[in-house]
Amino acid sequence: MKAKRVTPNDIDEYIAAFSSDIKERLEAIRTTIKKAAPLAEERISYQIPTFALHGNLVHFAAFTKHIGFYPGAAGVKAFTKELAAFETGKGSVQLPLDKPIPHALLTRIVKFRVQQNLRKAAARRKK
Repeated sequence: MKAKRVTPNDIDEYIAAFSSDIKERLEAIRTTIKKAAPLAEERISYQIPTFALHGNLVHFAAFTKHIGFYPGAAGVKAFTKELAAFETGKGSVQLPLDKPIPHALLTRIVKFRVQQNLRKAAARRKK
């Protein structure tokens, strides 16, 4: 029988549940996202850390061998060449724990997602 996973109340609580080396990486990613999207709101969505601005921007989560970064399908597709060194899925990127975090790339992806969400929000207001 699987143990029931407890949903954290906020990103601080999520990060606190990990070992110090993982906490450090998660905080570094969080800081990178905050700098790239200073107006984004932190929340927990899908039981993982999420930044939102007119809808979800990006999510991230720790796993045994990687940190998952989730910029959505458009975020992955727009940076296909730059993400070639990483395992990716339709809307996900695996950042291995044994490699440096590509902060500059994450910054560009988050800024791309901010612009995408702002355009969508403006289009909704025009309707």
